[in-house]
Amino acid sequence: MVTTSSQTVVVSGYYGFRNIGDEAVLQSILAALEEESKAAGIRLEPVVLSIDPEWTTRTYSVKAVHRMKFGEVRNAIKNSSGLISGGGSLLQDATGIKSIPYYLGVIKLAQWMRKPTFIYAQGVGPVNRGIFRPFIASVFRRCEYVSVRDVESAALLKATGVPKNMIEVVPDPVMGLSLPGDTNSEAEASLSDSSASPASTGASVASGEAKNAAGANSASQRELPVVGVSVRYWNPQRAELMKLAEGLNAIMSRMPFHIRFLPFHYPGDEEASRFVMNMLNPINEYDSEVSIAPQSETPLEMLEEVSRCDLLIGMRLHSLIYAASQNVPLLGISYDPKIDHFLARLGSVPVGTSFDLDHRIVAAESERLLLDQEGWRTSHAAQLEALRREAQLPAKRIVEYLRK
Repeated sequence: MVTTSSQTVVVSGYYGFRNIGDEAVLQSILAALEEESKAAGIRLEPVVLSIDPEWTTRTYSVKAVHRMKFGEVRNAIKNSSGLISGGGSLLQDATGIKSIPYYLGVIKLAQWMRKPTFIYAQGVGPVNRGIFRPFIASVFRRCEYVSVRDVESAALLKATGVPKNMIEVVPDPVMGLSLPGDTNSEAEASLSDSSASPASTGASVASGEAKNAAGANSASQRELPVVGVSVRYWNPQRAELMKLAEGLNAIMSRMPFHIRFLPFHYPGDEEASRFVMNMLNPINEYDSEVSIAPQSETPLEMLEEVSRCDLLIGMRLHSLIYAASQNVPLLGISYDPKIDHFLARLGSVPVGTSFDLDHRIVAAESERLLLDQEGWRTSHAAQLEALRREAQLPAKRIVEYLRK
């Protein structure tokens, strides 16, 4: 289709902090907007509000302005055709009281300038301070489009006073993210080809030299099935991390595999990963390995890491979403309701929580999924395909509005 017009749209979110989960949200939104705008025959030029505009521009090849410089934000919105707020967990007060006023303030600024505003697949809540709720409702009722990533967020918005018919429930945007040149079927075929059965792999490595590959740069050259692990600090006593280490040690005593730690947020996740690594004992009769991925510069680098896994055990929400997008079997450890909400969309539940994790269940479930990866993919195929397809809906709705 011939492109007939060009419009600028400002994108607001937790961008430029190099949190690989939030950067994946941005990458997914930009890709979806580009795809849908091309199909509609218009050209969208995104301007991202970022804490590090130079890095964001360099990474995504889009314009960016500093999210904390009011003049730059105001001018970007003034010269735009509208504002997109999302995705991620922007409107929540669990991590502090500044997030909700900031993101609502940006939306309200656009509304004062009479620009259309769109909420893109946000996870709303928890909102523990009642004072915030009427402000959320007031701002959201004036938006042209509102989408959230789970039914719990929709229920919270409805409770604040946002009409139910204004809210569309869609998957997290990252479900639509794919590796360059890969279709979903190609990615699944690649995973199937590269996934060796633990039983057959054990024979080829049982006589090898045991080693700890903590400084390895890649998990792609492997003889062992790869278990990706994404952890973060949450429980002050670190109980869940110690139990996870027990579970990993238990399964390493029964079968060989390569534990690949995947830090999504530096430096905290790397520190948490090394905390667990220091409790692992890969030197056993099966010669398992342990390594940690280097810091990813872009979401696609981490997506490629996850695509090589045969199983992913994750605390970070986007580690689980990455795995689902790449058809990788997954186990979630819940530290926040958003983990439970996402797993529920797959018809699943967490293997445990940050305050109640049984190492025996971790070991048993990990072994079960490693031995039946194709069974997991087959049983979840319809759900995964639906999530990938529905992840495009917010971009489609926004482009339709701007085209008119």
